[in-house]
Amino acid sequence: MNRRKFIKNSGGILGVMALSNPLIDSYKKKGIKTGIQLYSVREDMKKDPLGTLKALRKMGYKVVEHANYVDHKFYGWTPKEFKTVLDDLDMEMPSGHTVLRSSHWDEKAKDLNDDWKKLVANAAFMGQKYVISPSMEKAWRSDYDTLMKVLDIFNKSGDLCKSHGMQFGYHNHEFEFNEKLNGETLWDIMNKNTDPNSVSMQLDIGNMYIAGAKAKDIIAKYPGRYINIHVKDQVAGQKEGSFESCILGEGLLPMTEIMDLAKKGGANLFIIEQEAYQGKKPMDSMVENFKSMKKWGYL
Repeated sequence: MNRRKFIKNSGGILGVMALSNPLIDSYKKKGIKTGIQLYSVREDMKKDPLGTLKALRKMGYKVVEHANYVDHKFYGWTPKEFKTVLDDLDMEMPSGHTVLRSSHWDEKAKDLNDDWKKLVANAAFMGQKYVISPSMEKAWRSDYDTLMKVLDIFNKSGDLCKSHGMQFGYHNHEFEFNEKLNGETLWDIMNKNTDPNSVSMQLDIGNMYIAGAKAKDIIAKYPGRYINIHVKDQVAGQKEGSFESCILGEGLLPMTEIMDLAKKGGANLFIIEQEAYQGKKPMDSMVENFKSMKKWGYL
């Protein structure tokens, strides 16, 4: 039996194992952490990254998740420089977003290339626990057999991250719940064919709502699988039938019910993300998001 079939056929056992993953047990013992995905303030980070981080720290944020890694630099800083910036601000970065692309896979060598390996090493240097890919190329999900090969690459990346004391992860949008192959949603296929001991599925509760999926149902379906959660509320968009993110607690989702269920299932890292602002300034929205999470007991 190959590795992928073993994972699929042993899903229940692996789900239980994920609850006591030795790689993240020590991190979980530190208690719940809540932070901000810096994409929420992306324009501010482009204009003045240091000033933006200082302002977020003044609001009370101590945990960040990056969304900018270009030419082996974070927001233009080398890993050493960025770590110094965060250390000086008494901030930490346990998670980060960088898309794993087909260009990162060396088909001839059947291995991840040096560029991706350097990214993983830099993430470990930064103190990350999770290396998250926030999307998937359309060609990679074009047919079932191709997706199976991609999930083997995910597992391979998970093994690499595991060797550095981290987990590889994947962050959903809505298509993973809208699109199906062989009668199953992409999300179900991905959960069943990746190893939870090295691959963490970062559940974005707002993105999945757009597809009509309910976070409560998915969390219950895969107990112990979601340790790293993206906290995002949704309101109706300007176009009929559309949705957009908003300040936490002002939207349509039962936020505390979902987060409490995730927490009960082992989630210990909650990352705030907001991508639309309904006319308000992003930084002002982050103040309100902090207040909401604090009121709910997650800060």
